[in-house]
Amino acid sequence: MIVSLEGKLVEAAPLSAVIEANGIGYEVFIPVTTAEKLPGIGQTARLHTLAVYREDSQTLYGFATREDRDFFRLLVEKVSGIGPKIALNIMSRMSVASLRTAIAHSDIALLSKCQGIGKKTAERLVIELRDKVFPGGIPAAAPSAEGTGTEGILVGGSSFQDALAALVTLGYKPPEADKALRKAQDKLGPDASTEALIKTALG
Repeated sequence: MIVSLEGKLVEAAPLSAVIEANGIGYEVFIPVTTAEKLPGIGQTARLHTLAVYREDSQTLYGFATREDRDFFRLLVEKVSGIGPKIALNIMSRMSVASLRTAIAHSDIALLSKCQGIGKKTAERLVIELRDKVFPGGIPAAAPSAEGTGTEGILVGGSSFQDALAALVTLGYKPPEADKALRKAQDKLGPDASTEALIKTALG
Protein backbone atom coordinates (compact mmCIF):
# COMPACT_ATOMS: atom_id res chain seq x y z
CA MET A 1 0.00 0.00 0.00
CA ILE A 2 1.37 3.41 -1.00
CA VAL A 3 0.74 5.70 1.99
CA SER A 4 2.87 8.68 0.98
CA LEU A 5 4.67 10.07 -2.05
CA GLU A 6 7.49 12.60 -2.19
CA GLY A 7 9.18 13.96 -5.28
CA LYS A 8 9.39 16.81 -7.77
CA LEU A 9 6.11 18.44 -8.72
CA VAL A 10 6.04 18.46 -12.53
CA GLU A 11 2.36 19.21 -13.20
CA ALA A 12 -0.44 20.71 -11.11
CA ALA A 13 -4.15 21.34 -11.65
CA PRO A 14 -7.07 21.98 -9.28
CA LEU A 15 -7.90 18.27 -9.00
CA SER A 16 -4.69 16.47 -9.96
CA ALA A 17 -0.91 16.62 -9.80
CA VAL A 18 2.01 14.71 -11.25
CA ILE A 19 4.90 13.99 -8.92
CA GLU A 20 8.14 12.51 -10.23
CA ALA A 21 9.98 10.18 -7.86
CA ASN A 22 12.99 8.06 -8.85
CA GLY A 23 12.37 8.76 -12.52
CA ILE A 24 8.70 7.70 -12.41
CA GLY A 25 5.85 10.20 -12.79
CA TYR A 26 2.85 9.47 -10.56
CA GLU A 27 -0.51 11.01 -11.39
CA VAL A 28 -2.31 11.77 -8.14
CA PHE A 29 -5.89 13.01 -7.84
CA ILE A 30 -6.29 15.66 -5.15
CA PRO A 31 -9.00 17.91 -3.69
CA VAL A 32 -8.84 21.67 -4.26
CA THR A 33 -7.97 22.12 -0.58
CA THR A 34 -4.74 20.18 -1.20
CA ALA A 35 -4.00 21.81 -4.58
CA GLU A 36 -3.98 25.18 -2.83
CA LYS A 37 -1.11 23.99 -0.61
CA LEU A 38 1.15 22.59 -3.33
CA PRO A 39 4.57 24.19 -3.86
CA GLY A 40 5.66 25.65 -7.20
CA ILE A 41 6.39 23.51 -10.25
CA GLY A 42 9.84 21.96 -9.96
CA GLN A 43 9.85 22.01 -6.17
CA THR A 44 9.58 19.03 -3.84
CA ALA A 45 6.04 18.02 -2.86
CA ARG A 46 4.92 15.41 -0.35
CA LEU A 47 1.43 13.94 -0.22
CA HIS A 48 -0.28 11.43 2.05
CA THR A 49 -1.83 8.96 -0.34
CA LEU A 50 -4.47 6.28 -0.67
CA ALA A 51 -4.45 3.82 -3.55
CA VAL A 52 -7.88 2.65 -4.74
CA TYR A 53 -7.85 -0.55 -6.76
CA ARG A 54 -10.57 -1.56 -9.20
CA GLU A 55 -10.74 -4.48 -11.62
CA ASP A 56 -9.73 -2.24 -14.52
CA SER A 57 -7.80 0.56 -12.81
CA GLN A 58 -5.46 1.64 -10.05
CA THR A 59 -5.89 5.22 -8.89
CA LEU A 60 -3.82 7.22 -6.45
CA TYR A 61 -5.38 9.96 -4.31
CA GLY A 62 -3.24 12.46 -2.43
CA PHE A 63 -3.74 14.87 0.46
CA ALA A 64 -1.80 17.58 2.24
CA THR A 65 -2.28 15.97 5.66
CA ARG A 66 -2.74 12.49 7.09
CA GLU A 67 -6.02 13.66 8.66
CA ASP A 68 -7.39 14.61 5.22
CA ARG A 69 -6.34 11.24 3.79
CA ASP A 70 -7.94 9.32 6.63
CA PHE A 71 -11.20 11.28 6.34
CA PHE A 72 -11.30 10.58 2.60
CA ARG A 73 -10.91 6.88 3.38
CA LEU A 74 -13.86 7.05 5.79
CA LEU A 75 -16.04 8.70 3.15
CA VAL A 76 -15.19 6.13 0.50
CA GLU A 77 -15.23 3.01 2.66
CA LYS A 78 -17.96 3.73 5.21
CA VAL A 79 -20.65 5.82 3.47
CA SER A 80 -22.79 3.97 0.96
CA GLY A 81 -23.33 5.95 -2.23
CA ILE A 82 -20.08 7.92 -1.97
CA GLY A 83 -17.20 6.94 -4.23
CA PRO A 84 -13.79 8.58 -4.68
CA LYS A 85 -15.04 11.20 -7.16
CA ILE A 86 -17.83 12.46 -4.90
CA ALA A 87 -15.54 12.27 -1.86
CA LEU A 88 -13.04 14.53 -3.67
CA ASN A 89 -15.85 16.96 -4.49
CA ILE A 90 -16.87 17.07 -0.82
CA MET A 91 -13.33 17.67 0.37
CA SER A 92 -12.75 20.27 -2.34
CA ARG A 93 -15.64 22.35 -1.05
CA MET A 94 -15.11 21.94 2.69
CA SER A 95 -12.12 21.42 4.99
CA VAL A 96 -12.07 18.41 7.30
CA ALA A 97 -12.63 20.73 10.27
CA SER A 98 -15.77 22.11 8.61
CA LEU A 99 -16.96 18.61 7.73
CA ARG A 100 -16.49 17.45 11.31
CA THR A 101 -18.51 20.43 12.55
CA ALA A 102 -21.26 19.77 9.99
CA ILE A 103 -21.44 16.13 11.09
CA ALA A 104 -21.50 17.09 14.77
CA HIS A 105 -24.43 19.46 14.20
CA SER A 106 -26.14 17.30 11.56
CA ASP A 107 -25.99 20.23 9.14
CA ILE A 108 -27.69 18.47 6.24
CA ALA A 109 -28.31 21.72 4.36
CA LEU A 110 -24.61 22.56 4.30
CA LEU A 111 -23.50 19.06 3.32
CA SER A 112 -26.12 18.97 0.55
CA LYS A 113 -24.40 21.92 -1.13
CA CYS A 114 -21.46 19.70 -2.09
CA GLN A 115 -21.58 18.56 -5.71
CA GLY A 116 -23.06 15.09 -6.05
CA ILE A 117 -24.62 15.10 -2.57
CA GLY A 118 -28.38 15.08 -2.12
CA LYS A 119 -30.33 15.23 1.12
CA LYS A 120 -30.52 11.45 1.55
CA THR A 121 -26.80 11.00 0.94
CA ALA A 122 -26.02 13.83 3.36
CA GLU A 123 -28.19 12.14 5.99
CA ARG A 124 -26.36 8.84 5.47
CA LEU A 125 -23.02 10.65 5.74
CA VAL A 126 -23.99 12.07 9.14
CA ILE A 127 -25.45 8.81 10.41
CA GLU A 128 -22.66 6.53 9.22
CA LEU A 129 -19.73 8.76 10.17
CA ARG A 130 -20.85 10.38 13.42
CA ASP A 131 -19.75 7.48 15.65
CA LYS A 132 -16.51 7.09 13.70
CA VAL A 133 -15.58 10.78 13.75
CA PHE A 134 -16.70 11.15 17.38
CA PRO A 135 -16.22 7.67 18.89
CA GLY A 136 -16.81 8.97 22.41
CA GLY A 137 -20.10 10.64 21.48
CA ILE A 138 -20.82 14.33 21.01
CA PRO A 139 -21.04 15.95 24.47
CA ALA A 140 -23.78 18.41 23.59
CA ALA A 141 -27.56 18.50 23.64
CA ALA A 142 -29.32 17.99 20.36
CA PRO A 143 -30.82 21.22 19.01
CA SER A 144 -34.39 21.79 20.20
CA ALA A 145 -37.11 24.17 19.22
CA GLU A 146 -40.11 25.44 21.17
CA GLY A 147 -42.64 22.70 21.58
CA THR A 148 -40.55 19.90 20.09
CA GLY A 149 -40.08 18.07 23.36
CA THR A 150 -36.41 17.39 22.63
CA GLU A 151 -34.98 19.25 25.61
CA GLY A 152 -32.43 17.17 27.45
CA ILE A 153 -31.92 14.61 24.69
CA LEU A 154 -28.21 13.93 24.55
CA VAL A 155 -26.09 12.13 22.03
CA GLY A 156 -24.49 9.34 24.00
CA GLY A 157 -27.45 7.89 25.93
CA SER A 158 -29.33 4.68 25.12
CA SER A 159 -29.41 3.48 21.51
CA PHE A 160 -33.08 4.45 21.20
CA GLN A 161 -32.52 7.93 22.65
CA ASP A 162 -29.43 8.46 20.51
CA ALA A 163 -31.39 7.49 17.41
CA LEU A 164 -34.30 9.73 18.42
CA ALA A 165 -31.96 12.68 18.93
CA ALA A 166 -30.34 12.05 15.55
CA LEU A 167 -33.67 11.92 13.68
CA VAL A 168 -34.94 15.07 15.38
CA THR A 169 -31.70 16.82 14.47
CA LEU A 170 -32.24 15.71 10.87
CA GLY A 171 -35.56 17.53 10.89
CA TYR A 172 -38.09 14.89 11.89
CA LYS A 173 -40.79 15.81 14.42
CA PRO A 174 -40.36 13.93 17.71
CA PRO A 175 -43.68 12.01 17.46
CA GLU A 176 -42.85 10.89 13.91
CA ALA A 177 -39.30 9.94 14.87
CA ASP A 178 -40.52 8.05 17.95
CA LYS A 179 -43.10 6.10 15.93
CA ALA A 180 -40.61 5.17 13.21
CA LEU A 181 -37.98 4.10 15.73
CA ARG A 182 -40.42 1.96 17.72
CA LYS A 183 -41.33 0.13 14.52
CA ALA A 184 -37.62 -0.29 13.79
CA GLN A 185 -36.98 -1.61 17.30
CA ASP A 186 -39.86 -4.08 17.02
CA LYS A 187 -38.27 -5.35 13.80
CA LEU A 188 -34.65 -5.42 14.98
CA GLY A 189 -35.07 -6.27 18.64
CA PRO A 190 -34.24 -4.42 21.90
CA ASP A 191 -30.46 -4.76 21.48
CA ALA A 192 -30.30 -3.02 18.08
CA SER A 193 -27.54 -0.44 17.67
CA THR A 194 -28.20 3.26 17.17
CA GLU A 195 -27.02 3.11 13.56
CA ALA A 196 -29.22 0.09 12.77
CA LEU A 197 -32.29 1.76 14.30
CA ILE A 198 -31.76 4.94 12.29
CA LYS A 199 -31.16 3.14 9.00
CA THR A 200 -34.28 1.01 9.45
CA ALA A 201 -36.38 4.00 10.49
CA LEU A 202 -35.26 5.97 7.45
CA GLY A 203 -36.13 3.04 5.25
